[in-house]
Amino acid sequence: MTIRVVVADDQDLVRTGLTMIINARADLAVVGEAADGAEAVTVAERTRPDVVLMDVRMPRRDGIAATRDLVAAGNPARIVMLTTFDLDEPVYAALRAGASAFLLKDTRPADLAEAVRVVARGEALLAPTVTRRLLDRFADRLPASSTATGELAALTAREVEVLALTARALSNAEIAQQLHLSTATVKTHLSAILAKLGLRDRVQAVVFAYETGLVRAAPPPR
Repeated sequence: MTIRVVVADDQDLVRTGLTMIINARADLAVVGEAADGAEAVTVAERTRPDVVLMDVRMPRRDGIAATRDLVAAGNPARIVMLTTFDLDEPVYAALRAGASAFLLKDTRPADLAEAVRVVARGEALLAPTVTRRLLDRFADRLPASSTATGELAALTAREVEVLALTARALSNAEIAQQLHLSTATVKTHLSAILAKLGLRDRVQAVVFAYETGLVRAAPPPR
């Protein structure tokens, strides 16, 4: 099945290049392009893609606001943020807004295509160590959300354990080993966590864990 992609970037050359990379793969196809965030929302609502490649900085409406609009509207597209800067604050804001992943613009074409496939499957693109680095940098600025903390009560004790270990950058296999569970059982718990909390993917679950104070950023080394 072909994965449908919308490309949103205000630079014509970048947008054209991304489109060529995507369309060169037999299983991927660009179904729309946008030159700013407002247009990205309109195009994504019209075409209903599986994935949106969204530049962080665009005129009229930036990628973060556009991501927030799409998520609020219930658009099922997975959002991959494109940025020039590694682990900058706007990228963290984009993850909070509902983006599933981020990529640097100098990512190799083959890696970009594979990233689209990974995100389209509903998986988190960020490796656990990258997620931890990102959140450790910004989590100390997050006030605990009373609403989110209340939602945490909907989880079972085991689900809370799985969520905490996920936020601490453990893989499913590592969580299974630590809790003496099968990997399949861990996956089942993660699915239940996402469903109960209304979260889109593993990255959003990690953000949630930090925002509720379930886990805290690691203290800086002395």
